[in-house]
Formats: sequence, C-alpha cells, structure tokens
Amino acid sequence: MSVVLGYDESPGAERALRVALEVATAFGEPLVLVYGAAAPGPTGEEYRAHREAVREAGRSALARAVEAADEAGVPSTVEVADEKPAQALLDAAERYGARVIIVGSWGDSPIRGALLGSTPHKLLHLSPVPVLCVPTERIPRA
Repeated sequence: MSVVLGYDESPGAERALRVALEVATAFGEPLVLVYGAAAPGPTGEEYRAHREAVREAGRSALARAVEAADEAGVPSTVEVADEKPAQALLDAAERYGARVIIVGSWGDSPIRGALLGSTPHKLLHLSPVPVLCVPTERIPRA
C-alpha cells in the first residue's frame, strides 16, 4: 500500500505534504508524489513547448517534496503525468495500491469547486479509496 499526494507547491499542497508525511510515517507506507501536468491546447509545436514547461515545473515542485520526505525518513516515488491532476492521482492510486489520496484545498466554496471542477471535488466523487482534503492554513485573526 501507499499514500498518494497531489503536490504543486501551492500553500494547500505544502500543508498537505506535512499531513501526508505524518500519515505515511504512522502507517509505515511509502509516499507517491504526483503532479498532473496536462498542458492546455490540442496539438502543435506550441502545445509541445507548453507541455514540457509544465512538466519541468512539476519536476521542480516535486524535488522539494522529495527532500521533505527524505528528511522525514519516508521513502518516496515521483510521478509527473501528462494528465489532469485528478486523473493523474486516481491512476497513481490504482497503480500503487493507495491507502489514501491526500490533496490540499484552496479554500474555495463547495459551489465554486463544483462549478469549476476542483481536483478535491472530483476526487471526492470519483475515488474508490478515501480522500483526505487538507485545508490551507488560515492566519488567526487578532
């Protein structure tokens, strides 16, 4: 089994990384770090250049997460997939026998997530394994 994490260096993903490391450590599971890098657009040279730029951004983001996993003593695997994030996470969960998929949230309202198709919203409806949505940290009001 494994713990699958969607990671993109956003504030929600940073907090989700900390939670994923806690879960992976608690269950003695490896961490699978996933970045969905589907570039917009259909075909052509511009698409290929954009796709490679998005993939490179994903590799760079995941390098930071791998460092954190190494520091925590959690074995990790990296996947940069040419898919939209939700599908990339579902596919990785199936391949790696995920115990749970963990993603950060941006704090969008449920209606906004449903209308715009947020990754956490899609996962909650499509995933055959539990999904843990980690909220972005809020700054306490004074």
